[in-house]
Amino acid sequence: MQSSRFDALIIGSGLAGLTLALNLAETRKVALITKRTLYDSSSAWAQGGIAAVLSIEDSLEAHVRDTLIAGADLCNEAMTRHIVGHGPQAIQWLIDRGVHFTRDNQNETGYHLTREGGHSVRRIIHSDDATGKVVQLTLTRQVAQHPNITVLERHIAIDLITSEKLPHARGNNRCYGAYVLDIYTGEVRTIAAQNTVLATGGAGKVYLYTTNPDVATGDGIAMGWRAGCRVANMEFVQFHPTCLYHPHAKSFLITEAVRGEGGVLRLPDGERFMPGHDERAELAPRDIVARAIDFEMKKRGLDCVFLDISHQPADFLVQHFPTIYKRCLELGIDITREPIPVVPAAHYTCGGIVTDQRGRTDLDNLYAVGETAYTGLHGANRLASNSLLECLVIGLSAVEDILTRALVSDLPLPDWDESRVTDADEEVVISHNWDELRRFMWNYVGIVRTNKRLQRAQHRIRLLSGEIDEYYSNFRVTSDLLELRNLVCASDLIVRSAMLRHESRGLHYSQDYPEALPRATDTILSR
Repeated sequence: MQSSRFDALIIGSGLAGLTLALNLAETRKVALITKRTLYDSSSAWAQGGIAAVLSIEDSLEAHVRDTLIAGADLCNEAMTRHIVGHGPQAIQWLIDRGVHFTRDNQNETGYHLTREGGHSVRRIIHSDDATGKVVQLTLTRQVAQHPNITVLERHIAIDLITSEKLPHARGNNRCYGAYVLDIYTGEVRTIAAQNTVLATGGAGKVYLYTTNPDVATGDGIAMGWRAGCRVANMEFVQFHPTCLYHPHAKSFLITEAVRGEGGVLRLPDGERFMPGHDERAELAPRDIVARAIDFEMKKRGLDCVFLDISHQPADFLVQHFPTIYKRCLELGIDITREPIPVVPAAHYTCGGIVTDQRGRTDLDNLYAVGETAYTGLHGANRLASNSLLECLVIGLSAVEDILTRALVSDLPLPDWDESRVTDADEEVVISHNWDELRRFMWNYVGIVRTNKRLQRAQHRIRLLSGEIDEYYSNFRVTSDLLELRNLVCASDLIVRSAMLRHESRGLHYSQDYPEALPRATDTILSR
């Protein structure tokens, strides 16, 4: 067993985690753990860009208004103003770090700004159609070279170490670090930290079809919940309307910006259908577009619909969407001449661990940032390209708070105890349970829900939870087991939250409760 001590432990290597690591490392000793490589995260997959008020044609009030409208009256307005208000400062931090955004000398900002669904003006700053990749590569290089940052790749957190696990510290409700599995060696490390940050992303992999990478298994949300943190609004899962439909295109997203630049959705016969669902047509918020596609597919028995931007000049498409153009062409689809087959897919977890404007959770010295957290910015539906903005602003706010905390003497932490477990005899149980979970979540807790479907899902989750708890208690932990355990926990939170919401609002649509209630309230779960 190995034991380590740091000033800050950051769990997750997306934009939120990298932002915290680089800023804290100026004066603190930082450990950053990631399940795969430093580069692997949902942030790296982000295509569209980052929403911020940068143009003279835009305003703080307009960005706030667009966010509140998309959030279906469930956004926290104070939090929204805080995050939107600090947007330009956060973008400037990225530019100062060397991130290259797409230029446009005819725009007074010097950068090309695009528009996405739900936005009233062009305010999305981007790096072509691979913003996340460019940002992630720029920051990971700096993190990897920083002398104050210890990067632990191929490590997965098991659980947080809290006062409950320390008899000599009970009563102060604090986090002291985490138990972490070294996937290479199978050893469990005890990592003590003055401050711990959950930045593990969302839980998209609870669904059969998702735009998320394989690492998005709800780890931070599940760990925070088990440690005693409140969780809010887990029923609001955003399904991106346009994921490429192709047997060899796993999880490939077609960015919102394609519709922002004039792309239209069509049926197989070429008929355009979005104007019949919403007056904003293809530029309606994601929940409306995803539900419209789901409706048309089920009504007509379709495998997919088609996103057509072939009417735009070929040079324009190749210049603005080089990643999409190249990937589609590899699969035999020329977007300059033909439409793109698309389907909705689970994309973003709007709920998460409850935090304040500084990323603080219910446990002292424990922070949650990014998709893992529920700040109140996204409400019942996330406005496109607000997610990376939240990672940056709350990440920088959390840094300010952490740096104000005095360093205190460390307590001795118990080592991980595996004296009463053995190696698993049939690991096929894990893969079977994983597949079953993702299929019934897609069928029963998807874009359109009913009470009966939710009850069926809850029954299966209870059975799976019992099997996994028994497995966890008797066998040595593996990364697959830990991810499945966290996925089941996240699924349970989604279903429980959905069953408590007796209305349709934003991303949560129930056939049993098709109308919105007069007053919007958060769904908050506590242990």
